Amino acid sequence: MNLQQLRSVREAVRQGFNLTTVAEVLHTSQPGVSRQIRELEEEIGIELFVRAGKRLTGLTPPGETVLPMIERLLQEAHNIRCAGQEFAAQGKGTLTIAATHSQARYALPDAVRDFSRRYPQVALRLKQGTPQQVAELLLSGEADIGVATEALAGYADLVALPCYSWTHAVIVPPDHPLAHDAEAGAALTLERLAAFPIVTYEPGYTGRSHIDEAFARRQLNFDVVLSAMDADVIKTYVELGMGVGIIAAIACDEARDTALKVVDARHLFAANMTRLAVRRGSFLRGFVFDFIQTFAPPLSREQVQRAMAALPGEDAGL
Repeated sequence: MNLQQLRSVREAVRQGFNLTTVAEVLHTSQPGVSRQIRELEEEIGIELFVRAGKRLTGLTPPGETVLPMIERLLQEAHNIRCAGQEFAAQGKGTLTIAATHSQARYALPDAVRDFSRRYPQVALRLKQGTPQQVAELLLSGEADIGVATEALAGYADLVALPCYSWTHAVIVPPDHPLAHDAEAGAALTLERLAAFPIVTYEPGYTGRSHIDEAFARRQLNFDVVLSAMDADVIKTYVELGMGVGIIAAIACDEARDTALKVVDARHLFAANMTRLAVRRGSFLRGFVFDFIQTFAPPLSREQVQRAMAALPGEDAGL
């Protein structure tokens, strides 16, 4: 049994049993992947995959049982490499961060800058995606840290740590009726907001669920004429007069957004929690802990380690 055999099995599952794609991912040939899988099956005495001719179509019941063990073995092999790098090359390496656009654009820059000054020999890689994609990058080992508002807390194999809470704001052109209301001291209401076309986030992004829930509780229909993945796009279309924008308050920048008026909406929608996640059972190098605390100062190394040691669903005291 060797690591390449285990990787071949894992990637076969990840790539939907397409061995051509598995071969590309592992930088080998399709016959080589098939041979690695067959040799492992012969060694352990069971078939891991259901086959239709030469094609793999799924996992057998024994395969379903063995796959989590393979994942753990490969995770520990990765941990051993990371531990070796920690002692052999302190302060050097690569840190891969997966984040949604809003987090990458508005929440992470200061932490990335400060970390880079402290660790000039650590190469930073930033991958952007949906909250679900951020989680998948962590689970697959393609990212060390994930930052998002939604989804991360829903995965048992991730340790999702609360970082900071934030609220939504409404943005409109300066001559919009809602801007005049705000200047007159009138508090914004959901009923008033629902009277205008809305430009906001896609479902599953940046607290969109709290926006939907607020209108649903009041049994109000609201017309989303355009939805997008990030605040910059929303701002652009609000400036064009397509509708009223609802964005994360952290994305509002008075110095840059001179063509927009920001209206406080924290009283309309529930607060949101940005979370930082790591894969459960992973070995984190010292500079990873330092980046976490740079981004979220309350998350000390000891607190992160305690959370990682806790069982899924167990209160780690954070």
